[in-house]
Amino acid sequence: MANFITIFRIFLVFIAAYLLFDKSFAGCMWALLLTIIAFSLDGVDGWVARKLNETSKLGAVLDIMSDRIVENTYWIVFAVLGWLPVVFPLFAITRSFVVDSLRSVAMEQGFTAFGETSMQSDKIGYMICCSKFSRVAYAVAKVLAFILIIFAKIPGLDHDISVFLFAIAYMLAIVALMFCLVRGLPVIFESKRLFKNEKV
Repeated sequence: MANFITIFRIFLVFIAAYLLFDKSFAGCMWALLLTIIAFSLDGVDGWVARKLNETSKLGAVLDIMSDRIVENTYWIVFAVLGWLPVVFPLFAITRSFVVDSLRSVAMEQGFTAFGETSMQSDKIGYMICCSKFSRVAYAVAKVLAFILIIFAKIPGLDHDISVFLFAIAYMLAIVALMFCLVRGLPVIFESKRLFKNEKV
């Protein structure tokens, strides 16, 4: 059930992305609603996994994979629609590939992205990348940015309100992207130890 919820989020986001290209009032409103639901389900899958004793490495991998697909879908769609500069998805996707590639190597060696077996051994690195504050702050900035961008672009919305909302959304998008990049740095810095026994 938990894994189903995780994957279901992806389909909701794909539908929302499709509706945004319709550029109609109804399409944007449905996209906004589906976006809110998709992000609301982000914490539900973990709660269900713990309640039903379904926690597993597969679930952890699917959760990270789902998060990456969801957030990168919005970065790409917003850039294609001309709502954000293309550097947003370029930086976000590059960070995803680099960090998740290193985490896959870490997983082979028994480490996880978060929790007691996290690959982050440095306290500062752990605080930046894995602490609850860091994860929540990034999630809030990202979710609010995405929701407000869609809201600001709803056809028929008062122009002044639209401009005001989009200005806030744009600043939140910058904050979210900065969080995204900075939180990836500890993974890169600590990845050296994963390759110590590798033959050149």
